[in-house]
Amino acid sequence: MKFDPPLATGTLVRRYKRFLADITLADGTELTLHCPNTGSMKNCQAPGSTVWYSDSGNPKRKYRHTWELVQVGPKAIAGINTGRANALVKEAVLAGVIPELAGYEQVCSEVKYGSENSRIDLLLKAPSVRCYVEVKNLTLGEGEIGYFPDAVTERGRRHLRELEAMVAAGHRAVLFFCVQHSGVVEARPADHIDPAYGAALRQAHRAGVEILAWQCQLSADEIRLHQPLPVVLEPVTPLGS
Repeated sequence: MKFDPPLATGTLVRRYKRFLADITLADGTELTLHCPNTGSMKNCQAPGSTVWYSDSGNPKRKYRHTWELVQVGPKAIAGINTGRANALVKEAVLAGVIPELAGYEQVCSEVKYGSENSRIDLLLKAPSVRCYVEVKNLTLGEGEIGYFPDAVTERGRRHLRELEAMVAAGHRAVLFFCVQHSGVVEARPADHIDPAYGAALRQAHRAGVEILAWQCQLSADEIRLHQPLPVVLEPVTPLGS
């Protein structure tokens, strides 16, 4: 996923009202960005951090600029635009980048399914085979460990139940962590934030739901899935506990 033009930079002043963020530019101008992230953004919204933003070019939008990336720590970058995750994974599937999801003839987005009125992010189809792929954007890094979720999520547990049901019906089901964080080396459930989600994730895995994690390469010019990361399901004591 290339940015044209490349992302511009600023310094974060604050995030507020969930969907807004104020930044300052190099010349001192203050700019309000749309913040496309409904989560807590834990560790991703420290005032003074460098942020990267896109410009829709649409003067009719109330907030024409969108927050895309943020510096997290001295060397790492996180992609906070959760709306990018599905597109990034779909792009990688179509390009044959992900071996586990290769070989399907059709890739459909946002398809209604399940008994709890859900939509699957990606439905991969081949003759007599269906693979249901639920994509989660992982941005929370603590040390070198990436965690999901960054806030309690009943919706996330519902998605796991729906994936389990697809496995029981004879289909493939995959939970895919799109890791938009350059500083982590593995993905884990955030038991210290939402232990119920961690338990549900382990149950889903025991029931046959596959769990994959791929790390993104992030820059002002492009975001793309870069490499797989291990998924560790055993509970771990987080830093600072």
